[in-house]
Amino acid sequence: MHKTSPHRNQRLADQIQRDLAELIPRELRSSSLGLITLQSVELSPDLAHAKVFFTVLGAEPEHALNALQEKAGYLHSLLFKRLHIHTVPTLHFHYDNSVEHGIEMSKLIDKAVESDHQDENP
Repeated sequence: MHKTSPHRNQRLADQIQRDLAELIPRELRSSSLGLITLQSVELSPDLAHAKVFFTVLGAEPEHALNALQEKAGYLHSLLFKRLHIHTVPTLHFHYDNSVEHGIEMSKLIDKAVESDHQDENP
C-alpha cells in the first residue's frame, strides 16, 4: 500500500479545490444552479477519492448536487489535464450544510438571549 505525506495530501487537496473553483463556473453555466462555492476538499489516504464539499446560493442544493455529480467525470478529465500526477482522484460531491446550521444556531442563541432579557426585565 502506497502512503503519501500529509503535507502533500493537503497541498493536492488545496490545488484540486482551486482548479475546481475555476472550472465549475466555466463548465456548468446555468443560472438555475446559482452560485456554487467550494468549501473544502478531503482526499482519501491513497489519493483515489476526493470528497468535494460545496455550498450554493440562489438554487436548490439538490439541483446543484445533481449537476455536479452528472459532470464529475468530465471535471475529472479536465483536472487530469491540469494536475501533473499519476492518478487524479475520483470526485464525490457533498452539499455542506454547516453554514446553514451555523445560522440556525446563531438565531437560536439570539432568541435565548432575548428571552433571558425579557425574563430579567418584566
